[in-house]
This record gives sequence, C-alpha cells and structure tokens, in this order.
Amino acid sequence: MGGLPTIRDTRVTVGMILGQLANRRTIDEVVDDYPYIDRSDVLAALSDAAAAVIDRELPVTRPA
Repeated sequence: MGGLPTIRDTRVTVGMILGQLANRRTIDEVVDDYPYIDRSDVLAALSDAAAAVIDRELPVTRPA
C-alpha cells in the first residue's frame, strides 16, 4: 500500500478508515463494509492517528 499504515494484515489503510469516520459513518458501518476487520481494529486506527498528531503544532488559518 505504498508505505501507508494499514489495518493488520489487510489492504485497508488507516486513512480509509478515518475518512469513513470523518464522513459520519459509525464504527459498526465501517466494520460491515470491511468484514475482515473488527471494532478493535477501527479503535486502533483512531489511536494510531491520534499518536501521529499529538504534540504537533498545526498552522491555523482563517478562511479568506
């Protein structure tokens, strides 16, 4: 998957999972879409994403 973080032994990327959650899909809906992952995989993706951005300063811009 081009070096992107994936859910254990699958071709499902963490970004794919986060994108679905960002689009208001529930964890259960995501798991239904990918029957080879489970709830703990989705929660692990969230945890990994949080760890990746913790203590980073991100620039905040105002809309033009």
